[in-house]
Amino acid sequence: MNEPEAVRVDKWLFAVRLFKTRSQAADACRNGKVRLNDAPTKAAKPLKPGDTVTVRQSPITRTLKVVGLTERRVGAKLVSDFATDETPPAELEKLRQAKRERAGDGHPTKRNRRLILRFIDGNQP
Repeated sequence: MNEPEAVRVDKWLFAVRLFKTRSQAADACRNGKVRLNDAPTKAAKPLKPGDTVTVRQSPITRTLKVVGLTERRVGAKLVSDFATDETPPAELEKLRQAKRERAGDGHPTKRNRRLILRFIDGNQP
């Protein structure tokens, strides 16, 4: 397969599954959440292998090294062919902590709901 010499930053971010849509990737660039080689970047800036892309996503800042270029979205298993995740472990721990805090939100499970009802009704089966 022919690999392009340079790819737009927003296309590459979408292709390696950092954003669900290309317009979200472009908005992130426009809002200053994406940096290319430690400098703010625009969505149309060309990306080359060896570049470092830093993306600020809610609780963490992800750092990716560009290994390969693609304009087409790839499967999750193939992302490692195009990007190497160099995010510091401390940042990944922030993400794990945020997920743990959110895990308690929402509806009770079926089992928990039954236990709650049993407690409220006074030990009825």
